Amino acid sequence: MNPDGDTLGSMCAMYSMIYNRFKIKADMNIVSNVPYNYKFLPNINLAQRYFDKSIIYDLVITLDVAALDRILDSQIFFERAKCTVNIDHHKTNPKFGDYQIIEPESSSCGEVLYNYFKTNDWKIDTDSAISLYTAIMTDTGNFKFENTSANVFRAAADLVDAGANPNYIYKKCYETKTKNFVLFQNYCINKAVFSENNKIAYTTVYKKDLEKFSAGDDYTDGIAETLRAIDTTEIAFVTKEIDKKLTKVSMRSKTIDVAEICTKFGGGGHKFAAGCTIKSSIKDSVKKLLGEIKL
Repeated sequence: MNPDGDTLGSMCAMYSMIYNRFKIKADMNIVSNVPYNYKFLPNINLAQRYFDKSIIYDLVITLDVAALDRILDSQIFFERAKCTVNIDHHKTNPKFGDYQIIEPESSSCGEVLYNYFKTNDWKIDTDSAISLYTAIMTDTGNFKFENTSANVFRAAADLVDAGANPNYIYKKCYETKTKNFVLFQNYCINKAVFSENNKIAYTTVYKKDLEKFSAGDDYTDGIAETLRAIDTTEIAFVTKEIDKKLTKVSMRSKTIDVAEICTKFGGGGHKFAAGCTIKSSIKDSVKKLLGEIKL
């Protein structure tokens, strides 16, 4: 649901590796639209949402899926599969599936895959390198988040040697935005609310706001990070109206464990970047979130 650069990059890397190493074509199943800026990823045009629920796969692999309900009605493929593998890096992952490769200490699912490929001496082809570099770069915020380790840079250098072009990938991910995307984000940031002596910053996004700008699901990506970047902000969040009684939340912080907060609402993620869905209106969801934040 709402796949980011790490999810999509990891998926495309796994597809390329399976095809180039084993000469097997896998199906890439997504449950949301591919954001505009990730349409450059190798083979991403082959990804689609599968509706034939009668399909039974020999193997189903989830990538960057912190909880199984995140794949919505595609759970049926996972549940019916003869074998399932769960590859992830979220500390809140409940370890579903027959086999798990979960590394909470890794920056991204892309880094988990990179480590696995290198450990097993699987040669990383150019398409896989581009996809893995995208996954790692985006989940580390272009190598500036707290999850950027020495191993991240070693992996990035190796992927560049394998064919990933840093300048090209950066421009595609961060400098390929539509006019409506930029105007929408400015609109949301301009109506941000600040509380607790400007330590908390949040903005609300209603369905009418999305409709006004013809906004896609990915248009809210990065807003919480922008609010967190304000010098006085300790914690930032974005609440997005799904319907009158359902609100999606994206939280970011500098020092507070937001995964702990989101877990209380059935969500999860990382210490400084997490999300959840609350079964309440936006106004009630904001009140609940503010009630859980302890500064």
